[in-house]
Amino acid sequence: MIARPILIKLIVLLGLAFLIFFFGFFPTLVQKYYSTGFYLYISSTLRFISSIFPFAIGDIIYALLIGFVLYKIVRFYKRRKSLKKHDRIVIPLQILNFFLILYIIFKIVWGLNYSRPSISEELGIGNEKYNVKELVVLGNYFVDKTNALKLKQNKVPSYTINELESKSAAAYSFMEKRNSVFRYSNPCLKSVINSWLISKIGIEGYYAPLSGEANMNMNLPDFVKPYVSCHEIGHQLGIAYEDEANLLGYLTASNSPDVNYQYSANYEMLRYILFEIRMKSPEDYKLLRAKLLPQILADFKTEKEFWRKYNGDMFGYMDVAFDRFLKLNNQKKGIDSYQDIVIWLWNIYKSESQRSESPKIKL
Repeated sequence: MIARPILIKLIVLLGLAFLIFFFGFFPTLVQKYYSTGFYLYISSTLRFISSIFPFAIGDIIYALLIGFVLYKIVRFYKRRKSLKKHDRIVIPLQILNFFLILYIIFKIVWGLNYSRPSISEELGIGNEKYNVKELVVLGNYFVDKTNALKLKQNKVPSYTINELESKSAAAYSFMEKRNSVFRYSNPCLKSVINSWLISKIGIEGYYAPLSGEANMNMNLPDFVKPYVSCHEIGHQLGIAYEDEANLLGYLTASNSPDVNYQYSANYEMLRYILFEIRMKSPEDYKLLRAKLLPQILADFKTEKEFWRKYNGDMFGYMDVAFDRFLKLNNQKKGIDSYQDIVIWLWNIYKSESQRSESPKIKL
């Protein structure tokens, strides 16, 4: 009798969760009715509300959720000896209902974006794979480009979170003139409340679905912040997969009139490309690395020392955990999916190099 209302609630929640899950099998419908429909309104509203507060309210929401779960665990432990028979049914149902509610909310406010078609398709970017020779050509191009941008840089500014929000929103506004995919209303970029903890875990930034905030680790070296901010804003726009957020972040930052944004984007892409070359052709990797300016090598060293200072062994554990999270959200290759950005970079380069053909990128 006592468990009946909870059981009814469970049935309703299971039904809703199943419908949402089933809806995810239809990418075209998700794109039409959710990603470019309902989600645009809910995300813009969340950003508007969150922007009122000068701190990351998403961090507070997550802290409260964790605190609530811990409170329930402690309360259950204290009461374990006085539990009655019906509690053996009620408590598991309550726990299941709680997690079903979280799942439904997550999917509605952001998670369904995992089921939308690839943003590369919408931008008209091909998926043709490269061979090693072509990869090295791409590497040479990015080495030369990044070197040239480094020479144009003066002193890299020590960005505040407000400056990053303003400059990154302006970069997206510039790209919106080329493609509506980049439309970004009600900007909301926040600094995480505890940058030390986030650095210790090994996170550059993250999107908070429950608050609609793009959160930045402001402990990062200044030269990587512009790209990271554009990447996290990509998540705000409904780009769920990491490789696709990499693509949107790169296109936005690299086309910004600010040379610091251009350098940040190309520096990050160069890292991905060099990693691929190092795995596939170590000798070519050595030759390309030797072509890099000492200032860029110094940036590599600065970033490496930054992570070594904070994470140590913790990064390895978080790497495994994050890999599993990505696989649970349909990214079967796990963290290897990040390297899909190199495929798109190759296709962009190839398209731009073929002057006789019409542009393949809808920008």
